[in-house]
Amino acid sequence: MLALIMAGGLGTRFWPKSRKKLPKHLLRVFGEKTLIQSTVERLSPVIKNDDIYVVSTREQITEIRKQLPMLPAANFIVEPKGKNTAPCIGLAALFMQQRASDEIMVVLPADHQIVDRDVFQKTLQAGAKVARDSDQIITIGIEPYYPATGYGYIQVHDEVRCIDGLTLSQIKTFAEKPDLETAKRFLHSGDFLWNSGIFIWRISKILAELEENLPQLYDGLMEIKSVLGTPKQEETIDRVYCQIRSVSIDYGVMESARNVHVMKGQFGWNDLGSWDEIYKLSTKDEQGNVLLGNHLTRNTKGCFVDAPGKCVALLGVENLIVVDTGDALLVCPRELSQDVKEIVELAKRKKLEQYT
Repeated sequence: MLALIMAGGLGTRFWPKSRKKLPKHLLRVFGEKTLIQSTVERLSPVIKNDDIYVVSTREQITEIRKQLPMLPAANFIVEPKGKNTAPCIGLAALFMQQRASDEIMVVLPADHQIVDRDVFQKTLQAGAKVARDSDQIITIGIEPYYPATGYGYIQVHDEVRCIDGLTLSQIKTFAEKPDLETAKRFLHSGDFLWNSGIFIWRISKILAELEENLPQLYDGLMEIKSVLGTPKQEETIDRVYCQIRSVSIDYGVMESARNVHVMKGQFGWNDLGSWDEIYKLSTKDEQGNVLLGNHLTRNTKGCFVDAPGKCVALLGVENLIVVDTGDALLVCPRELSQDVKEIVELAKRKKLEQYT
């Protein structure tokens, strides 16, 4: 197997800690390692470091290289500009194909949390076996335990078979991030899984799907392929990326692709999509507060405070997020933590780019 770690996102829901040059996957959220370092660490027992690739933007790649010195320099693939997941996967597939012809390609985001690494590795190996033997596209779905509005969903049709104790099912449809009432219906129905954003396929399979479903993108990729390893490579990638449209792999390929199956992942997954998710996963005091540092509370419940170097005093409040970075301070209800990204957009409109 080869692995592609997608690390181009900004993680704007983690503002003010997540910024352009230091986005969420480069932060230490739990423990001493950053999220992207943890991602590589959990892959290493089943995929050699020489076979792990990272795709990101020019703004981020320098810091990513610093954090992952164990990976070969040639395995860092640079996008001129973030254009969502379909272009970045297609670009990376060209580089990986050049070296490994038609190997199995595992694609995963850089910023997820996985609790049970052994089961995670077993799931990747089982998915790779199916993709290799039957030329299928495999995606990993997570059984939902609350009506999340921040995740995409996969509706499962029929269970096809069991592989190494893991269920493989047909996919009925993909669903975008729902509103709360729709998420409740999905949860109640029992036939929806969260879309983890983890995919397994042959390199040739994903390129064929891009050719069929996103022909303009495919044509651009073939132009890039013709100059890989030549002096024209960088200029061609820059030019093609200016022309292609931004599109996700879910919308551009997965919703239309044939021979797609979902394997249920039971390894303690979380995409850490908001400060509220961090609160839920953290150890709490008797009042349900998560206080990272020395802070003062009275008649305060259910709050999350991350303000290093400061003493934050909370009096008579409940369910707040408080995050301080020295130059910026976020205070919001936990229930609105998914909307923190709107603050970043507001800062851009007000020309306060130094805070984004």
